[in-house]
Amino acid sequence: MQQQNKALNFTLTFIRLFVGILFIFSGLIKANDPSGLAYKMGEFFEIWGKEGYMPSLMLWLDGFKLFFSIAMITFEIVAGIALIIGYRFKLFSYLILLLTIFFTFLTAYALFSGKVKECGCFGDCIKLQANESFMKDLILLVLITILVFFRKQIKQAFSNNIATGVMVATLLLTLMMQWYVLKHLPFKDCLAYRVGNNLYNEMTPGPDYVPAEYKSLLTYKNKQTGETKDFDQTNFPWQDTITWAFVDNKSELVKEAKHEPPIKDFVINTYDGQDITKNLLDYQGYLLVLIVKDADEANTANMEALRKLEADCKKANVELIGLSASNDIATNAFNKKNNLTIRFYTIDGTVCKTAMRSNPGMMLLKQGTVLGKWSYADYPTLSTLKLDGANQVGPLFPAAASATDSLQP
Repeated sequence: MQQQNKALNFTLTFIRLFVGILFIFSGLIKANDPSGLAYKMGEFFEIWGKEGYMPSLMLWLDGFKLFFSIAMITFEIVAGIALIIGYRFKLFSYLILLLTIFFTFLTAYALFSGKVKECGCFGDCIKLQANESFMKDLILLVLITILVFFRKQIKQAFSNNIATGVMVATLLLTLMMQWYVLKHLPFKDCLAYRVGNNLYNEMTPGPDYVPAEYKSLLTYKNKQTGETKDFDQTNFPWQDTITWAFVDNKSELVKEAKHEPPIKDFVINTYDGQDITKNLLDYQGYLLVLIVKDADEANTANMEALRKLEADCKKANVELIGLSASNDIATNAFNKKNNLTIRFYTIDGTVCKTAMRSNPGMMLLKQGTVLGKWSYADYPTLSTLKLDGANQVGPLFPAAASATDSLQP
């Protein structure tokens, strides 16, 4: 009997430590980039809204996705510590069980719907496929159920005062860490636009790349019955204009791409539609790029430093341009409001938030290689950058073309 109790206690301790450490590890990885989890949550809200699951509610929830991200990350870390030290074990075991059930639902949806490739369980640094995440959650669900069943046998490791102090300290440190990375940038950038990467290389497919296959579908409406029907290009009734009327043309994914390059959609255009991506990536001089995801919501707390940087760049003939995911009206208003004269070009919103987690933020490029990244709180100065020989390289665009090829106030 005594041996059975020892075996049970050992098993429960092992499970408790394993689950607790896994929750802390998962939370810390996501705390490195709370915005990444928020974007993933927004992806779920967007999909559910389009599918008709209370679209108004999904739109409302999307407005709080960053709050939900911070709350979930904080709870993961705090709950992991609570499991390890046995703090209020009955309460936290039930809460973790509920959270794991919710995670299992999300990963099951991602797996069986095929509409979400990655759940973001371990952030962007450790990417799990939907089937891997689902299996992980099923195993966790079993382990946590065991802990709930034997919850009365778990004893708190420290006195109430010490245990409460540990929990409060964990809560505060977790929130402070997330506040720091949201104001500045992630401690570790795990995305394709990180410092040291060459964007050309990240955009180039490897030898094992297999492009996606699509099938064209033509939708026709039966004039007699009113029904609509999809046809492929081999059997559509283009000659039977008496019975059928053309309605729509769409593409259907037949086979997903394999081994895609990390960067697939980095395209920079002028506001009149000219593609200048190659010009930017081929530029042999140093190129400072201000990235603005949303001109209306851009943080303007450190604009004086940006204005000084722009003025210094003009004096030293260092190129500084802007990329914006907003339209020309909003971007021009951002320039005017903040007394800037930066030439702006357009960039896709998803690319924008992937390339720069801060809104706005600064990136330093040279021939497509990322040499530095800074948030709005840490705009660099030209003196600290030490761009040797930068003024010996010609302008990015001829002066005559800049007035028409870019957006200026």
